Amino acid sequence: MNKALHVFVYLFVILAGVSLWFAIQLNAKKALLTDRNRLQENFIVQIAATIEQAEPNKEVTAEIKKDVSPIEAKIVDSPETENVLEEYNFYLEQDQLPTYQWENQAIRGQLRNVYVLDDEGHVRMDGNIPLMKGPGTEDELLNKLLKSSMDQQEKLNKTRAELKKLHGKLEEIVDELNKLKPIARQDKVTIVEKNEKIAKLESEKADLENQIVKIKAQIDELNAEITSLKDEVVTAHEETEAAKEDLVKSQKLVEQLRKLVQELIARNNPTDGGGRGPGNAVTSVPAGDKGKIIEADNKNMFAIVEFTPEAMKELKGDDLTRPIPSMEFGVKRAGYEGEAGEFVGRIRLRQEVAGKNYIICDILANWEQDKLQPNDVIFAD
Repeated sequence: MNKALHVFVYLFVILAGVSLWFAIQLNAKKALLTDRNRLQENFIVQIAATIEQAEPNKEVTAEIKKDVSPIEAKIVDSPETENVLEEYNFYLEQDQLPTYQWENQAIRGQLRNVYVLDDEGHVRMDGNIPLMKGPGTEDELLNKLLKSSMDQQEKLNKTRAELKKLHGKLEEIVDELNKLKPIARQDKVTIVEKNEKIAKLESEKADLENQIVKIKAQIDELNAEITSLKDEVVTAHEETEAAKEDLVKSQKLVEQLRKLVQELIARNNPTDGGGRGPGNAVTSVPAGDKGKIIEADNKNMFAIVEFTPEAMKELKGDDLTRPIPSMEFGVKRAGYEGEAGEFVGRIRLRQEVAGKNYIICDILANWEQDKLQPNDVIFAD
């Protein structure tokens, strides 16, 4: 009996040791499961905060108008357009949608409820096993989270599909833009060239306008000159007519003088010339210019001289009553360059013309440097 008791005690001690060992192992497992559940719970709460809870508004649309009118050299106020986002699901771009916020203790408490409880707090049974699916359990929350996560994944896939559409439309627009770029560059080159031509033409226009102003001024000056010349022509015409009349008178007088000279030469008596006598005549006059030749006959050796009024008074006295003296005068010509300078010859007074300052003179051949001409100057030396 004593031995059986010792065996029973030893067996009890061994079983107690084994139980203690299992208890220690179970406690470690419990602590592991507790930490794991806490860790999973925290991560579920954090993951839930990234899952969109609300559905986006699928009625919203986007609109980007693209000009599809042909490119022509004219201004179009209202071009034809098309919406490049016609078939684009714009609702997929909605962001900042509300997510699950499970930080409160009630939600965390439900995450810890694995079984469905009745009103008295007892676990409901599904046959022989506890009921795990129902309201108020972790399964309810996780199903919502799973469904929202699947919806969000579906939305992500749709967004990717829409991005492909946008990529295709972007390629079309870029291709069209790339085709327009060379045209735009050529247009810019053409514009620059035309601007340079315009600037050049404007410069030429300004030069032409300046020339026009100068030409107009010249025209005005020429018109003024023409007016002045017309006046001068009228004056010259009047003077010409007067000169013609004077010339006719002079020619008649010259003819008369020629006839008179010829008569005097025919008489061949140089001392009988119109009351000229040496008794009362002067013998000298002051030096200087006295008149000019108006007619010269170098063949018959005589000239008709027009003396100045002063010279006539010197020859005939202040009352012009003395006879013409037999005096010699020199003849010069302005600009003439002979051996004696401007001196071209000498003359001797012969016969005066009544009522005129004209005197018929003999040309002295010994003194001749050149043939006498009208307008040669008579001077006393």
